[in-house]
Amino acid sequence: MQARQIHEADGQRTFAVVLDAGDEVMACLEAFAVEHRIAAAQITAIGAFSEATLAFWDGARKEYLEIPVEDATEVVAMLGDVSVMEDGKPKLHLHAVLGRRDASTLGGHLLKGTVEPTLEVVLTESPAHLRRVHDPEKGLPLIRL
Repeated sequence: MQARQIHEADGQRTFAVVLDAGDEVMACLEAFAVEHRIAAAQITAIGAFSEATLAFWDGARKEYLEIPVEDATEVVAMLGDVSVMEDGKPKLHLHAVLGRRDASTLGGHLLKGTVEPTLEVVLTESPAHLRRVHDPEKGLPLIRL
């Protein structure tokens, strides 16, 4: 993984983060958020995965239904945010649209993705902190403003 701060103004930093072949996206971005003390940010990315796991939130069962993607895909769009949990640790919440060889797409909550050959990420930090608090009714940690 390579990273460089490309802009800073009024308490807002922007980073370019480039992941390499074999990098696991969630682990790399969580480590980056810890290292740079990111408490609130928006993430966008494009690139490709050799494999991934998406998920769909089943509200009735209060759990994610995993969707393994075992073939190579283009990351057509990846969007999400960084917030902090009640324990102060950063939490990534990412969604991805993955394009297949036949131009069909899959989309959902991103649980993991192995980069191949690259993933180009832009992370824009906000000067305000976003806190996630577990909502027992929903079964999810939700941002509370």
